[in-house]
Amino acid sequence: MSSSFQSREKTGYLNEDFRLFHIKDQTPKEYKYHYHDFHKVIVFLSGKVSYHIEGKTYHLNPWDILLVSRGAIHKPEIDFSLPYERFILWIREDIREPLLNACFQKSADRSFSLIRLDAGLQEHLKDLLFELENALTQNGFGDSLLKDALFTQFMIHINRIFLEKQYINDRKSYSSDSQVEELLRHINRHLNEDLSIDSLADRFFFSKYHMMRKFKEETGYTIHNYIVSKRLLMARSLINQNIPVIKAASQSGFKDYTTFVRAYKKRFGAPPSQA
Repeated sequence: MSSSFQSREKTGYLNEDFRLFHIKDQTPKEYKYHYHDFHKVIVFLSGKVSYHIEGKTYHLNPWDILLVSRGAIHKPEIDFSLPYERFILWIREDIREPLLNACFQKSADRSFSLIRLDAGLQEHLKDLLFELENALTQNGFGDSLLKDALFTQFMIHINRIFLEKQYINDRKSYSSDSQVEELLRHINRHLNEDLSIDSLADRFFFSKYHMMRKFKEETGYTIHNYIVSKRLLMARSLINQNIPVIKAASQSGFKDYTTFVRAYKKRFGAPPSQA
């Protein structure tokens, strides 16, 4: 992976439990595939936008909601002839109430990120979101409690809707390459196993060159760089759970410890012993 691509790959940082942005712009900008060390909720308000997340392309309607899990490779594709307006909520993986992040794990398990709501549910979430936005600008009595309470309410509703499949399941709302989708699912569920190009091609009856080309087209990554990125994120998460570094490396699929340490330091800017 070139250094210029790597520098754009991981974006944003988050110290607090959550952060809310309300953005409306029409300035042409090219977005690259990237990922975050935190979870992200995108609430699309207006414009003409498709969103690529882990091999699926979502075609958005106003007030559609996207769940972008920590480490998920994604980018928007925007028609800048119209203003693009959205709410973006960044959420730490290790927030004080980890149950609120259950929807992101389920999104990854389902390989599905879109919440499209009927009018009733939509209005309720709108009210909560605007209340949260307003509360974040205030500095009155109990303001921090109110902000946390509104954030908690919003995320409880998001989780209930997604976990219980209360959203509208419209097959026309997204598109994907079924072969690449199956390949992505296999990789993410078997990171600690043999994921060599040859073994993947044999498993999925691909020509390996055809497989590599299609994967890059759909994800923006080579298969090798995608696997290394996911394994490093998995290792970092295990280390943060106090798993010994050598064991975390092995459980994440790294067979050579020296190679792991070198890749980890290059990706995160510090050796795993300092995680």
